[in-house]
Amino acid sequence: MAVQETGRGGADAAPHEGGCACGDCPHGAREGHRRAVAAFLLKRDEFAAGQGLPAAVAHSASASRQWVSEELAQAAGAVAERGRAEGAARLARLWYRTAVVVWAGVVLLLLGQALTAVGTGWTAARTAGLVAALVVAGALTAASWFHRARGGVLAPVIGEDNRLSTSRAVAAAWVLFLAYAVLVLAGRLAAASGPRERDALIAGLELARGAGVVTVLAVVCGIAVLVRRVVGLRVLGQRLQKVRADRPRAADLLTDDAGRGTFADIQYVVICAVALAFAAVRLARRPDQLPDLPWGLAVVVLVSAATYLAGKYAEGGRPVILSVVRAREAGDLDAPIRTGDDIEIRGAGFVPAGAQEADRLARMVVRVGAVNVHVPLVPVTGGFDNPTDTLLTVPVPAEVEPGRVEVQVVTAAGVETNRYAIDVTE
Repeated sequence: MAVQETGRGGADAAPHEGGCACGDCPHGAREGHRRAVAAFLLKRDEFAAGQGLPAAVAHSASASRQWVSEELAQAAGAVAERGRAEGAARLARLWYRTAVVVWAGVVLLLLGQALTAVGTGWTAARTAGLVAALVVAGALTAASWFHRARGGVLAPVIGEDNRLSTSRAVAAAWVLFLAYAVLVLAGRLAAASGPRERDALIAGLELARGAGVVTVLAVVCGIAVLVRRVVGLRVLGQRLQKVRADRPRAADLLTDDAGRGTFADIQYVVICAVALAFAAVRLARRPDQLPDLPWGLAVVVLVSAATYLAGKYAEGGRPVILSVVRAREAGDLDAPIRTGDDIEIRGAGFVPAGAQEADRLARMVVRVGAVNVHVPLVPVTGGFDNPTDTLLTVPVPAEVEPGRVEVQVVTAAGVETNRYAIDVTE
């Protein structure tokens, strides 16, 4: 990395160039992670093709597999470390970007008001709307600064797993919209000239005018709190596997932990966005009262929220071992399980959502009796043949005493499966 001399003989870091990979700036962390991923993929595909094996282990299939697994696990650890550094750097810069987006929204509101004022003139309602937007934008910018290390204004909607929470994001959107609507009414009330106008504005805050939108606000906020409690209890009860993400992404609002789109999340976000758009139009047309969300649309939002909550209850599940058999290659004779043999553990849920990366796969452990066996990584072109979500292959270590022993899998999320008994012979 280039440096420039100071007037006192010291050296200060110059601006990072395009190839920076030092990891102490966002661009450098991103470039370092990209290079680490490229090197890991190259090494994995070389091993999958049978290249790069040292002569000392090439004669033994089990030794070469163990050596390859260790090499890939170390390389995957380096990639994961780079990924965490990149995630932290992106998160530190996110506060500035969110602040820019907030103020861009204020500018767009001003332009929209200016365009719609052509021919009709500027009104007190437009002034109140602009002032309310400035107040909300200022508060969000201040919050972004104080939470700049945690993603700025997005900090409250980032879950404990370092992903954007759909329920919190929806609740936050409704809270901000209702706060803006009340500020608009407060601005109109402050500018009101007569008692009749002030009485009409105060009447606009009555529950009968905004019962629908208040009900929706209460439900979405309750859903956000309840979902956090439900997920926490299911994780502690080992009924749900959660793996921490490197950084939050916008796609988290519509996908599960593995990045697959989920119906429950998508329909919740879409319907709430449509309802918010309708409420915003009602506020623009009637800025003298809370937006009166029709009960039909409010019920649609409530049904969507119930569907989302049901989806949270239904997702996940504890991993389970269904059977354990001796692994057999072509030409092998049928035989009982002995120490040194490979066994196939068949079941479901061995690889949690979001744990498909090599560093997470390398954390998987199989307990064979009292011995902990790390699941070896077996590379193939484009991925790994072992472990998979439904099948694990591990050797029975020589330290296992012959007799009846129990097999148990510990996933990357730290969740334990049921115990499955097998007979090991001499």
